[in-house]
Amino acid sequence: MNRLTMKSAAILLLLITATLHADEIRDKVVSIADGDTITVLDAEKVQHKIRLEGIDSPEKGQAFGTKAKENTSKLVGEQEVVVKWEKKDRYGRILGDVHLGDRHINLEMVQEGQAWHSQAKALADAEDEARKAKKGLWADKSPEPPWEFRKRAREKKK
Repeated sequence: MNRLTMKSAAILLLLITATLHADEIRDKVVSIADGDTITVLDAEKVQHKIRLEGIDSPEKGQAFGTKAKENTSKLVGEQEVVVKWEKKDRYGRILGDVHLGDRHINLEMVQEGQAWHSQAKALADAEDEARKAKKGLWADKSPEPPWEFRKRAREKKK
């Protein structure tokens, strides 16, 4: 294979790969796993599991876990959302920012005291405001972060 043909093949492969890696999904929310994980169904009837990037909500069985899930359901349940994303996590879930119209759902979850932020200044500010107002999980005297809850659960299984 000559250089020009190899270069053309490489460019074609890059274009195909870029096309397959979408950075925006517009789909209907069909289920809510918990406060920070939703499933959307696309037009081809393919389900995509979405992890709301930058936040961490209480787990099932943890204080405020049910409230966080209910809040996510109230915000986006059975709605068509836009998910902006760049990568997947180690479980194959799309890590994305979820938008409903001009609303940023990740941010709203933190503002409403239904999640911790794990990055981004806007999320940090929203968490601080929710803490000060004792909203959602911040009404608890000593809320347990979900990453500590998960660690404790793993240790119990050992």
